[in-house]
Amino acid sequence: MYPEYFYSKYGCPHKEAETRYPKNEMSFRQTIGGKNRSDRGFKIVINRSERKMLVSFNSNTVAEYHSDWVASVNKRIGLDEINPQPYWGFDDLFHKAGTKLINCFYVQAQVKKKDGKEYFHYNKILMLQKFSIDIFIKALEENKALVDFDARTGHNHGTKFRLRQNCLPELYEEITEI
Repeated sequence: MYPEYFYSKYGCPHKEAETRYPKNEMSFRQTIGGKNRSDRGFKIVINRSERKMLVSFNSNTVAEYHSDWVASVNKRIGLDEINPQPYWGFDDLFHKAGTKLINCFYVQAQVKKKDGKEYFHYNKILMLQKFSIDIFIKALEENKALVDFDARTGHNHGTKFRLRQNCLPELYEEITEI
């Protein structure tokens, strides 16, 4: 994914343009999933036959309060589907996630502050094994996993995958409580 493409074509002026940042500072911040379109018309579309996860745009689903933004997008690129449509291949996702998530531990704890120090009481530790791309794709479709774009002209914070709280263990085929 090329962040420059998104902030230049689908971005909006940064809130702090002309004060903290240059006048032409653009920003593209969206968190999108596969279940519903965002208020700006973006959604993740899963194409199982081509084994792709695509970023989709539909201007007809943009919330009314974004009408100025839609007009600016129309001037810059038009209101059709993104073309070419950006995507991640399932195998690429699995390889990238597999390097970070193939096996891991999931720890739940209660935190208590006393005299300015934090103390942790560990309630549950799970050993997670065999990360599953199929389960991850299903989590995207159900909005348990989301894609988070955070880019602006002067700095790109990257594209990230986010999980709803407590959903990480669901992405594994083997879960062992320790």
